Amino acid sequence: MDFATIIGILVSFAVTGWAISLGGSFGAFVDIPSIAIVFGGGIGVVVVRFPLAGLVSALGLGSKLAFSQTKTNPRDLIDQLADMADVVRRQGPLGLEAMEIEDPFLAKAKQMIADGYDASFIQENLERERDLYLERLEEGARIYKAMGDSAPAFGMIGTLVGLVQMLQTMDDPSTIGPAMAVALLTTLYGALVANVVCLPIFEKLNAKLKVEEVNQSLIIDGIVQIRNSKSPGLIREMLTAYLPEKQRAQREADAA
Repeated sequence: MDFATIIGILVSFAVTGWAISLGGSFGAFVDIPSIAIVFGGGIGVVVVRFPLAGLVSALGLGSKLAFSQTKTNPRDLIDQLADMADVVRRQGPLGLEAMEIEDPFLAKAKQMIADGYDASFIQENLERERDLYLERLEEGARIYKAMGDSAPAFGMIGTLVGLVQMLQTMDDPSTIGPAMAVALLTTLYGALVANVVCLPIFEKLNAKLKVEEVNQSLIIDGIVQIRNSKSPGLIREMLTAYLPEKQRAQREADAA
């Protein structure tokens, strides 16, 4: 669970609620029609912009990644791949059957080696799976971006609707203030939904998508080298290119 995402959203709403409570009644900031305009309109735009068939799965996968903490880093993957190469050299491909791998993508790749598939088939299959996985993640990020873009727009639409209704009752000055307050609430809701939830999650998904792409590309390169019977040392050296400069220096220091 990525507690940073959850804590960030909760803190943002908590600070906003605290500021509201200091200035008056919290109930004055709750308006059901305004909520319906922002959320209903935003969901409607998303349904229009994206194919319905893949909408639920892409949104679910994106949400899962946004609120989950990636445990695997490139250094750990390199170590696991080197260990796998050592097992293959000593025991053959079937020796991998006894190894326990947590990363599902690496586990599948390991099983393909154990089953005896050739390197070209493994590489083609894993690259296809990686590309489709990243495509679904990107679609999930785009869905959050679409909701983040549409929420403020529907907030403004709701404000305009409220202003029109207010102008229709200008003959009664006592209704102007409350009507104006309700009209502005949709703008508030739209800004909160976009800037606290949707757009930050979109940015986080883009960052995590790049991490997933690096990790899975690293796995594919390592697995192909293992299938081609390369030595663990050579695999470590080749895959070090995936590490940031700081981690490369740390690895060299550890090796020394």
